[in-house]
Amino acid sequence: MHALITQEHVDTFQRDGVVLIKGLFADHVETIRAGIERNMATPGPYAAENLKDGESGRFFDDYCNWTRFSEFEEVIRQSPVAEVAADLMKSQRVQVFHDHVLVKEPGTSKPTPWHQDGPYYFVDGVQNVSFWSPVDQVTSASLRCVAGSHAWEKPVLPTRWLAETSFFPNEDDYMPVPDPDAEGMEIREWEMQPGDAVAFNYATLHGARGNTSTSRRRAFSLRLVGDDARYVERPGPTSPPFPGHNMTPGQPLRDDWFPVIYQR
Repeated sequence: MHALITQEHVDTFQRDGVVLIKGLFADHVETIRAGIERNMATPGPYAAENLKDGESGRFFDDYCNWTRFSEFEEVIRQSPVAEVAADLMKSQRVQVFHDHVLVKEPGTSKPTPWHQDGPYYFVDGVQNVSFWSPVDQVTSASLRCVAGSHAWEKPVLPTRWLAETSFFPNEDDYMPVPDPDAEGMEIREWEMQPGDAVAFNYATLHGARGNTSTSRRRAFSLRLVGDDARYVERPGPTSPPFPGHNMTPGQPLRDDWFPVIYQR
């Protein structure tokens, strides 16, 4: 097991679907910051501004850029994230799924809506992990995760953040987005230093408050999969879409597009 984590981290991740890893990207904070600035200066095709007219601040996000910006690839391949992911997932190997940048500038009141990542993805399997790491100190704008939600019977319906519409036409197989604060759910959130990371399962319900502070809140997120990851079709579009992938249901993710970055 990697020195950054203990068996308690693994047990907590498996039980609660979320755990804090202190200092996971501590040696790569400046590299991530540089990559984020390049990403914001040259957005990719999936970049979005997540505020409506009249809302204050700026909420930028973009994903699938690790092959465009060397800083992100360096962090993926040279940080301990792949080995830590293998430990948390109890997997023999680790593949990259995609990266995601989320930036809330000072005075951004809009929260990140509660959601699960899994229903947006074309990946099935329980061996998966997302890492959310700020490169600025965060307090109230930290990630918030509902402990145990990865084990819910039904997934949460995926919606479009800005339009607030459903991704899928048939909602019967999904539960409505809950309000964890109003419903008294067990929410995990931490004050975090640059380079700390929250590790959470794709099925873990999560969100974040707005950034009402006077400081930026830049976060780098990395989504990885393990041994049991398989392509699955959804009843509507997936995000990211990865057009032209040519995979069929039940097939492992093609490793020329989603490379193996760790093998025991």
